[in-house]
Amino acid sequence: MTDEVVNVLIVDDDALVRAGLSMMLAGVPDLRIVGEAADGADVPALVESAEPDVVLMDIRMPKVDGLAATEALRRRPDPPEIVILTTFDTDDHVLRALRAGATGFLLKDTPPADIVAAVRRAAAGEPILSPSVTRQLIAHVADGDDGSRLRQAAAQLAELSDREREVAVAIAHGKSNAEISAELYMSIATVKAHVSRVLTKLGLNNRVQIALLVHDAGLV
Repeated sequence: MTDEVVNVLIVDDDALVRAGLSMMLAGVPDLRIVGEAADGADVPALVESAEPDVVLMDIRMPKVDGLAATEALRRRPDPPEIVILTTFDTDDHVLRALRAGATGFLLKDTPPADIVAAVRRAAAGEPILSPSVTRQLIAHVADGDDGSRLRQAAAQLAELSDREREVAVAIAHGKSNAEISAELYMSIATVKAHVSRVLTKLGLNNRVQIALLVHDAGLV
């Protein structure tokens, strides 16, 4: 980000949704719309030219959907944060996007002030997940799991030190760095260092993916 202004790219095949989001965000001093796209196919070139900090990404689009676009973006070096826009009728799709590295998701009927706050949080790398919705997503996956995901997640977490695993579990409970610091009696700087090591060891992009992995391993 430059001068603390958050550059935002809006990706949605509905012109009315794009117009509404643009109008809403354009009136916020620290947010700047740097581009719009009607399909995920147009996203790579726009990200290259406009360098957004946050991408608001629809799921259902005609050529390249938001899931494929998210996966492609997160493979780029220094990718933007991605917030999925959804009507929440496809929770398995939302989960796939989160596993791919999306920072979180917004319902399309989210109040304007909450959308603005969510964009700011995404730019700061903070997950945008309602605890109640997260439980629904985790339950949805658990219902259809044959145990292989649990075993794989447990094996990944076994690579962590005991302290790193404690931090990962705290993240899965939705705790902030300050809350983890108080709970585990360590400085915030140490918490941040542990989080960085957890992300590196597990090959993950953000705290949301840590939380999902911990849930997959049955530790929450």
